[in-house]
Amino acid sequence: MSTIAVENPGRTGAVDDAQLNASFARQPILNRDGMLCGYELKIRALELPPEAPADLDADADHTDERDARAGRAPTPAECAARAVIRGLVEGNNVRGALTGHPAYIDTSHDLLFDNAIERLPTERFLFELPHDIHIDEELIARIVQLHGRRYRFVLDDVTQPDETFAKLLPYAEAIKIDITRAPAALLPKLTSVLKSAGKLLIASGLDAQADFETAHGLGFDRFQGYFFARPQTSMTRRVSAPRHALLNLLQLLAGDPTVAQLEAELKLNPVLVMHLMKLANSSGFAVGYKVTTLREAINATGTDRIARWTQLLLYADGRKVALEDDPLLQLAATRARFMELAIERLPDAGRDEADAAFLTGVFSFVDAVFGGSLESTLNVLTLSRPIQAAILQREGVLGQLLAAVEALENGAWDTLAALCATLAPLTVEEVAQMGLAAGAWAGVADRSAEGLERIED
Repeated sequence: MSTIAVENPGRTGAVDDAQLNASFARQPILNRDGMLCGYELKIRALELPPEAPADLDADADHTDERDARAGRAPTPAECAARAVIRGLVEGNNVRGALTGHPAYIDTSHDLLFDNAIERLPTERFLFELPHDIHIDEELIARIVQLHGRRYRFVLDDVTQPDETFAKLLPYAEAIKIDITRAPAALLPKLTSVLKSAGKLLIASGLDAQADFETAHGLGFDRFQGYFFARPQTSMTRRVSAPRHALLNLLQLLAGDPTVAQLEAELKLNPVLVMHLMKLANSSGFAVGYKVTTLREAINATGTDRIARWTQLLLYADGRKVALEDDPLLQLAATRARFMELAIERLPDAGRDEADAAFLTGVFSFVDAVFGGSLESTLNVLTLSRPIQAAILQREGVLGQLLAAVEALENGAWDTLAALCATLAPLTVEEVAQMGLAAGAWAGVADRSAEGLERIED
C-alpha cells in the first residue's frame, strides 16, 4: 500500500493548507485469482482548529442544504469531509495511483451528506459504511437517495449480524468481514446466507496465507491484506523466468559487466531475451528505429534499466498478467520507488544513496518469491551490509525509510509521524505525497522510459 495525499486542498483563511490536507492509505484488494481488483482508501483524519468553520467558505455549489437552511457555518468535521472530497475529485495523482481500479472509501455521516460527494464517478468509488455509524431516518433516506443514483455501498468491519447490519444490509452491494475476529463457527452459515442473497463478500485482515485459504474455501470473492507478500508454503508463486536465471543475471549486473558478458548470459534465457527485445523496441527507447539484435537491445536499454527491470521481474506472476494487476510486483515497485524518492529529500543524498534505497525497497520481501530465510536470500544477492541491515534489522536511514513505507502500507499514521520526527525534513504530508507518486509510477503499464514494460509471457 502506498499513501495518497490530497492535492490543492482548497481555500484558506486563518487555517493554512497543511491543516486542510487529507491523506489516504491505499490497501490492495485481490480477486479469487490473486489479482488486483481494487484499493481501499484509508483516510487520515484532519485536525482542524475550532475557528476553522468561520474562516472557510465552501464553494457555493457544494454547500450542504442543511447549512443553508440553518444559516450556519460548517462544522470542523464537515470541513474535513469537504477536503477529502476535493482531494478525490480534483487530485489527478489520486486517480493515477488507483491504476484504473475502483476505490473503496471509508465514509462518515458528514461525508455522505455533503452534496459534493455526487461529483465522484459511480463506477469508480464505493462507500464503506462503518459498523458504528449512527443510523436514523435521515441517514437511511440519504443512502436510498444515493443508491437510486447508482452509488454503491459496502458494510465494513462486520463480525456478526447486529441491528446496524440488519438495517443497512438491503442497500449494501458488498459485505466486508474480518475473518480473524468473526466467530469461526458462525462464518460458514453467514457467508452462505449472504452469498445466497447476492452479496459480494470481502475478507479483510488477511496477513497470513492460512487466513487467505480459509476465506477462499468459504467462498469469499475479494481479499484484503498482505498475505501475498509473505513466503508461501502450500502455494508456489509462478515467476516469469527461472529463478536461478534471474539471480545469475542480477549477480552479473552487480559487477559492471561488459555488453559481451550480458549478451552471453541473456542468450541462456529465451524468456529474458524476449522481454528485453520488447522493452528495447518500446516507444521510449527506439523512436523510428527497430532494434533487431540482442546487442542493440542491451545498448538501447542500458545496464541500469536492465538491472531494475530484472529486479522487478523477480516478482512478476508467471501467468499473462498486466503490470497494474499483479499485486506483488505493484507492491515491490511502489515500495522501491518510494524509497528512492524519499531519500532524495534527505541531506547529503546522492545517486549512490538513491540506488541503495531502491534496492532496499525492492528486495525487502524477496522471501515472498523464494521462500526460506530472508537473510540467506539477501546473501545470495550479494547486497551491501547497510542494505541488509536495513532490511533485516531496520537499521540506519534506509531502515527508517523502510519502516516509514511499511507504516504507509498499514495506514499507521501515529507510527509514521514518529518516524518523520527522526527523518527531518520529511513530514507526514510529504511522505504521503511520495507514496502517491510511487503508486502512480508503479501502476503505469507502458512505462518503457522508466525501464519497465507490461510483462506478458
